[in-house]
Amino acid sequence: MKKKKPQISRRDFIKYSAIGLTASTLPVSPGCSTLTKSNAPVEECQSQNLVSNIRYKTKVFAPANIAGIKLNNRIIRAATALNLPAEKGKLMATDKFIEKFTELCQGGVGAIITGCVAIQQNGASAFENALLIDKDIYVAEFKKISDAVHKFDTSIIMQIGHDGPITRRVNTGAATVAPSAIGDKSYTEETPKALSEIEIMEIIDNFISAIGRAQRAGFDGVELMAAHGSLLSAFLSPNSNIRTDKWGGSTENRFRIIKKIIKRAKKQFKDYPILVKINAYDFQSDGMRVKETVKIAKLLEDAGCDGIEVSSGVAGDGFSTVRVYDFPTEMLLTHNFNYKDMSPALKTVTRCSIPLISWMYQYEPIYNFNICAAQQITEAVSIPVIVVGGIRKLNDIEQIIGNNMADYVSMARPFIIEPDIVNKFKAESQTASECLECGHCILALEEMPVECFYGEVP
Repeated sequence: MKKKKPQISRRDFIKYSAIGLTASTLPVSPGCSTLTKSNAPVEECQSQNLVSNIRYKTKVFAPANIAGIKLNNRIIRAATALNLPAEKGKLMATDKFIEKFTELCQGGVGAIITGCVAIQQNGASAFENALLIDKDIYVAEFKKISDAVHKFDTSIIMQIGHDGPITRRVNTGAATVAPSAIGDKSYTEETPKALSEIEIMEIIDNFISAIGRAQRAGFDGVELMAAHGSLLSAFLSPNSNIRTDKWGGSTENRFRIIKKIIKRAKKQFKDYPILVKINAYDFQSDGMRVKETVKIAKLLEDAGCDGIEVSSGVAGDGFSTVRVYDFPTEMLLTHNFNYKDMSPALKTVTRCSIPLISWMYQYEPIYNFNICAAQQITEAVSIPVIVVGGIRKLNDIEQIIGNNMADYVSMARPFIIEPDIVNKFKAESQTASECLECGHCILALEEMPVECFYGEVP
């Protein structure tokens, strides 16, 4: 079995990336020395399909439907962590929670996908305020949110997931090495153990329970988080899943856990809508590529999935799941490790290393970077396809939907800076998001609730 080097989590990337390269302490992403950015699909379709004088505004803003989920239009708020205060993951539907969702409804959003809600305690995000749906006691609190959204005749979808390894994996010399984030106290990022059959079935059970709770809480559907290095994403990727049993190896085996979740949920909850968010590609050696993702999309359709949201990238890629114009040096140094306590010499070396880090962890294009992959997936399946990633202009949205590159678009950062951006697009008082692509809102999530800093360092 070929050896695989350990990767860093998103939290560790944020915390250590600038200092790590200079001090030689940063774990290196597998294949980092040889990996190029050519793993991304060629974005030829952008020049072919996004430049047009034909308007498709009527189609964009007409009511739509995904497996019974009513949408006011085809612009969806993508899953966005709010990071609002909560006690050990327990949701408290405070006025601030309600206000955030109300602003989106009043702003004309087609539908809302929540930030990822964890299906179990040890599968929650590293964020202090990560929300949980692992107990029935949370149903009533989530019901307050769905009720508030439904007052505006807007649909809301709960994204559920297990943070899983977030690109953790390593060769222990054993016959089976796989994603793990469950139970064992001896577990460390350096020496993960393979999930046992019992643990995998426990995870599946917890996904099913979470889907039932979301339904009872009044949510219009759920979205399984299977992108960005989450546990389900790690099972799908040949880079992170190197199991040799029925849960690894072939595409079908790596897909098995998602198939079982969907099949069991559909049997138990009948027509309750289930969407899945997946990576079309990443920048990992032996990672996800569009050709295999198209195959996975077909497997999703066959399993009973009601819609696919297309994204890309994992934590170890750096700024690939979101793109930034300039590496957010000052934000990183100010908020994500103890830069102020370094010696003057180390501070100088750290700042000098930023150009190298920037090259390693920034990706292009900045805009519409998943639409070509989404187009291939759209052509391969008959279920709805949503595309997310750098979508900022009304004209681009019209061309993406009008040229059948995807059925819907979703956005995250534009809704942070302008919750009413859909109304502005519809009225054409504004035709592009004011987002600067600075990435500061992403880095600040380590310490504070989500908000737009518009390029400033708070």
